Amino acid sequence: MVTRFEYSPSATPLDPDEAAGLLARHITTQAELNEWEQANILEGLRWALKQGKRDLLDEAFVRLLHRRMFSKTWKWAGQFRQTDKNMGVDWQHVPVQLRNLLADAKAQIEFNAYPPDELALRFHHRLVWIHPFANGNGRHARLIADLLIERLGLPAFSWGGQALGSAGEKRRAYLEALRAADARDYQLLLKFARSG
Repeated sequence: MVTRFEYSPSATPLDPDEAAGLLARHITTQAELNEWEQANILEGLRWALKQGKRDLLDEAFVRLLHRRMFSKTWKWAGQFRQTDKNMGVDWQHVPVQLRNLLADAKAQIEFNAYPPDELALRFHHRLVWIHPFANGNGRHARLIADLLIERLGLPAFSWGGQALGSAGEKRRAYLEALRAADARDYQLLLKFARSG
């Protein structure tokens, strides 16, 4: 079992009960955990790409996608968090905030409220802000934003052209773009999502 998790800047730390939910007991280092999670995420991506016309803006799909992305890693994959974190809404508000987000996104699509890139990135930003799961929220939100933008007829985002889990210039730029979006300025996020 991992004896000490190493978190990137602005990552969501796990509490001891969440950390105890690690299914892959052979993992002993953060690097092994990252590699294991990435393989699990790729399985989730392959599953997601086979979902055809399934409603992406449905709570059951949002939860199932997270479970598919992390089911071989975490016992609690696909379950809403039950603790407060260093970011996100109070854990008790997650279900209502998520339902509101999904309803708003459906209405925004129906009424062409924003250009497709902006709509998908506003969805991504708000999903990260809600932070429904104990961990994996950024990766989950980026994947579902990619699925959404493809449904809207455009290519998936490049997200700076590299993994954003480890500290570095690309992660810093991504976090800066999210902070700007917190202040309702989506320009940096729009630029970043198509960079790289």
